Amino acid sequence: MNSHDPARKIKVLVIDDSALVRKLLTMMLEQDPAIEVVGTASDPYIARDKIKRLAPEVLTLDVEMPGMDGLTFLENLMRLHPLPVVMVSSLTSDGADTTLRALELGAVDFFEKPHHDLSETLTVLAPQLAAKIHAAAGSRPRASTLAAPPPKLSADAVLPKRPSFSGIPGDSPVIAIGASTGGTEAIRVVLESMPPDAPPIVITQHIPAAFSAPFAARLDRCSPMRVVQAEDGQHLMPGHAYVAPGDRHLIVIRDGARLVCRLHDGPAVGRHKPSVDVMFRSVAMCTGDRAVGALLTGMGDDGARGLLEMREAGALTVAQDQASSVVWGMPGSAWKMQAASELVSIDQMAARLLALVASMGPHTFAKASDAVRGQG
Repeated sequence: MNSHDPARKIKVLVIDDSALVRKLLTMMLEQDPAIEVVGTASDPYIARDKIKRLAPEVLTLDVEMPGMDGLTFLENLMRLHPLPVVMVSSLTSDGADTTLRALELGAVDFFEKPHHDLSETLTVLAPQLAAKIHAAAGSRPRASTLAAPPPKLSADAVLPKRPSFSGIPGDSPVIAIGASTGGTEAIRVVLESMPPDAPPIVITQHIPAAFSAPFAARLDRCSPMRVVQAEDGQHLMPGHAYVAPGDRHLIVIRDGARLVCRLHDGPAVGRHKPSVDVMFRSVAMCTGDRAVGALLTGMGDDGARGLLEMREAGALTVAQDQASSVVWGMPGSAWKMQAASELVSIDQMAARLLALVASMGPHTFAKASDAVRGQG
């Protein structure tokens, strides 16, 4: 993790081939008194020289630039001179694939390319970008003084809390995973190590709507499990992992002996939609002690309260350790409120989740090989 001194300004270099975007990003970042834009660059070659001369602590990087594309530059940077990078991307399917690849190569986070609406850019998007820069630099994000943030709702706004269902001995356990900043790669590491007949896994990752389906598809290509974007009404099946769409809350409900995905178009919870808190609460309510919860790397505290509700319902819960987290906000919050019973490094997470499932004793469900791979 980067060791930026929070008493100093965070030095940022903005890299984009568009002069307008460079200007907008600079204006956005300069709204935060704790951030200093030390320079801008229109292509990777200029950026390379300015990195040596200006010693920035964080880069913003466009994915499409002349001469050398952003991915090639990022790959070279991470090999020769690693720095925290926030990618600036358009919210399109092509942009999603490129951005997800950038996260694989080592980028910390991504940000939507700013609109030309200056008012929205400065009042709504600027605080979001500043928070990502703070997280990338390894310091705690500071409260924005630009505009009053929208109300921070709890999971009650989507799913009122009710007594948890008492798990039925022999019921198939469910694994629930939540993540944000750094989570796309952390989740990939976990799912790559899961066997094809693992218990059903539900996943909420903070991600734009245009990115969630490509994200699920990338996970599906690298995991022995079948990974899909969750659809309303899908039955949870062994050997399958279900990723929340980027604009819906993923809720798990009980339908007799079966567990079912429900997608909820309610308000943002904790300013997030999908919300990890909402998903964890739903799992606590419908599975009781037949679940394992894991909160991975991410900024903020979404999921910490929900993980505590899972633990109070009897579920086994863990959080990613600080050393392997890109940002230890969400898992750190869970650890501080004793929502997680232990901290686990990301390279050991899959094995630990499976061991916790095994500790619950025998369970019955159809073998993954009996499931229809193309469900949903």
